[in-house]
Amino acid sequence: MTQHKIILDTDPGIDDAMAVFFAFQSPHIDVLGLTTVYGNVPVSMSAQNALRLCDIAQQHDVPVTQGVGMPWVGPESTYAHFVHGDNGFGDIAVADPTRELDPRSSAQFIVDTVKANPGEVTLVAVGPLGNLALALRLCPELPSLVKQVYIMGGAAFVKGNVTPVAEANIWNDAHAAEIVFGASWPLTMFGLDVTYDIPFAPDFVDILADQHPVMGGFVRDASQFYMDFYSQGLPERVCYFHDAFPLAYLIQPDLFEFVTGYARVGTGELDRGQTVIALPGSTMSPLWTEAQQVHVATKVDHARLTQLFIDTYGQRG
Repeated sequence: MTQHKIILDTDPGIDDAMAVFFAFQSPHIDVLGLTTVYGNVPVSMSAQNALRLCDIAQQHDVPVTQGVGMPWVGPESTYAHFVHGDNGFGDIAVADPTRELDPRSSAQFIVDTVKANPGEVTLVAVGPLGNLALALRLCPELPSLVKQVYIMGGAAFVKGNVTPVAEANIWNDAHAAEIVFGASWPLTMFGLDVTYDIPFAPDFVDILADQHPVMGGFVRDASQFYMDFYSQGLPERVCYFHDAFPLAYLIQPDLFEFVTGYARVGTGELDRGQTVIALPGSTMSPLWTEAQQVHVATKVDHARLTQLFIDTYGQRG
């Protein structure tokens, strides 16, 4: 059985919780640590929420670190409490963490862990990319040591969800994203092209709760607030679980279809956070042809992905 060593860089967050539990449940994934960043909530809350998720999942040995709390450039974020609730978990009751954070910064933890496992670690980033950008500054040779980088973020060929052109994670720290997308590591992007392509029905979280009453039950309860946000103006309730998509690819890569292209991230006032993908042959401009190439998920098998989530929640306990 192949087991993928990952560092999960996250900003919990409701869909982050679903993704973290999915990673913990899968026998194919070895979570070496949770590194946290601001995004859905402030970074101090993000870090404490990651500890809470470890407690709920009884993953007491997984290190959790606190990372970047501000964008690379510009003022503090305004966060997404209107999506995730005041406590990041849809305002359901959740106990205080039972243990402390690893004292290292998230970026330092990434560098230390990758150096200790050269060529073996996949970085899975499902929040803004400040920790990865800082890790690159701390360790310029990091791209040669990392196995691969998977990002939930961006919108290649569809509209954004914060502005007409930008997805939230990339928009939140566009300059950091520019650094990460420009690094010479193998990067795969799971953006709104695929994550907004599947609106999960309300009973999906009920099924997860049936599969695992503790973790699935937490996701079901926390997701009600999240579902309220996503269902505004719609005839039926829906929910989206963006952050688990790159983890699903680790386990079942044939679920997805991809294109490869030259990537640029906008950092201007109007194009902040825009992820533009130039397909090979579409331009002669060196502004594009000298950019890094990235893989972009463009299609996903809805039924099989949904079943993978459900089956994995029933794997252990």
